[in-house]
Amino acid sequence: MGKGGDASVATRATDDAMKLVGDKPAKYTWAEVKKHITPNDAWVVYQNRVYDVSDWYEHPGGGVIFTHAGDDMTDIFAAFHAQGSQAMMKKFYIGELIPESVTHKDQQQLDFEKGYRDLRAKLVMMGMFKSSKGYYAYKCSFNMTMWAIAVAMVYFSDNIAMHIGSALLLGLFWQQCGWLAHDFLHHQVFKKRKYGDLVGIFWGDLMQGFSMQWWKNKHNGHHAVPNLHNSSLESQDGDPDIDTMPLLAWSIKQAQSFREMNADGKDSTFVKYAIKFQAFTYFPILLLARISWLNESFKTAFGLGASSENAKLEMERSGLQYPLLEKIGITLHYCWMAVLTTGFGRWSVAYSLMYFFTATCSSGLFLALVFGLGHNGMAVYDATTRPDFWKLQVTTTRNITGGHGIPKFFVDWFCGGLQYQVDHHLFPMMPRNNIAKCHKLVESFCKEWGVTYHEADMYDGTVEVLSHLQNVSDEFLVEMVKDFPAM
Repeated sequence: MGKGGDASVATRATDDAMKLVGDKPAKYTWAEVKKHITPNDAWVVYQNRVYDVSDWYEHPGGGVIFTHAGDDMTDIFAAFHAQGSQAMMKKFYIGELIPESVTHKDQQQLDFEKGYRDLRAKLVMMGMFKSSKGYYAYKCSFNMTMWAIAVAMVYFSDNIAMHIGSALLLGLFWQQCGWLAHDFLHHQVFKKRKYGDLVGIFWGDLMQGFSMQWWKNKHNGHHAVPNLHNSSLESQDGDPDIDTMPLLAWSIKQAQSFREMNADGKDSTFVKYAIKFQAFTYFPILLLARISWLNESFKTAFGLGASSENAKLEMERSGLQYPLLEKIGITLHYCWMAVLTTGFGRWSVAYSLMYFFTATCSSGLFLALVFGLGHNGMAVYDATTRPDFWKLQVTTTRNITGGHGIPKFFVDWFCGGLQYQVDHHLFPMMPRNNIAKCHKLVESFCKEWGVTYHEADMYDGTVEVLSHLQNVSDEFLVEMVKDFPAM
């Protein structure tokens, strides 16, 4: 059993036997590290050093630390932390990894990993991680202008077409708020993380109704392990963004995952029909996505529940980082929304609901469309067989280009920087104003090392997503007949 967490640091400091064999650090094989994969028994490796972070829910980034329990976190750590952050890990150090025990990496793989670490160092030296404050001031001002226009269209007009236009503009405003909150909470803009968090609360809690901490727990976990299935029921090394059962399944394994919950070991009637028709229900589900996110955010901010086991344990152990600000932000969001969606008190209940659902459903579609194009329909892995950091991020991610009559400048604006999803996943703290320049270097590196990455325009990408869902449905039905031929 592990002994991590701040509460046990004092005990660990005197437990020399855990860290030393004689005067030398303890040595561990890769096989030994792989045994410690659950939050209450979590070992991680950073630059061939082994750390016991069991129960460390006080980790500043939350429960995301457990996505790499029993694995090497060297590159994901570099992607998410400022230089010098590794000093905080000293108190969790328990020994050294025996490099020769890592048999799944040959010399070519080790050279490849050194290559992309050198590329990251080059990008740092080029100043690619420095944000343009002027650029972000412009983006924030543009967003608030969208909001003001949407409000004015309701306040100064009694025309139904104007109100529908206002609702759609509000939905687009929320989508663009999502990209701004995303940038600030990835700490792309400010070096001081507290500033990014506070601006994230403005664009997240106040303007969108989304809890900052709910988003960080979910999104940081996604970044660490994109398109991964949990290695076990107890582990937390899977991607929360593909935890979409029983509505959608992104692999045959996921489609069959609910069988173990039933006494007869068979799929429920609901699961059978949901997976069978998932290529048709995909877009209707996206329309309702924002309602689900509002619900999870409200529960998180007011301590009424959690969206995942990881989030639940994080809340129980460390609570909200900004409890008062989150509650105030979400409360004020619903206050200004109540005023706007009732037409400043002029509209009937039915008309108000029409406005609310038009704005809410369009925003869910606008947001989830970009999310879906970024990852859905790409490679899916088991956590136990994940590739290295670079290949994991590249093979599970799709860049979005212009095409089929959709101009690139619109794609760049609509997707808020996530049209370069591959590059963003490799360097999540790189500000949006530099990501296009970074893309050229990433493209060159991939060609040099023979690593392919995928790009598609919005139309082709959507076809790929729907085709993937249909393929999983077809495979699911074939396997179901094989497993239960008497049905």
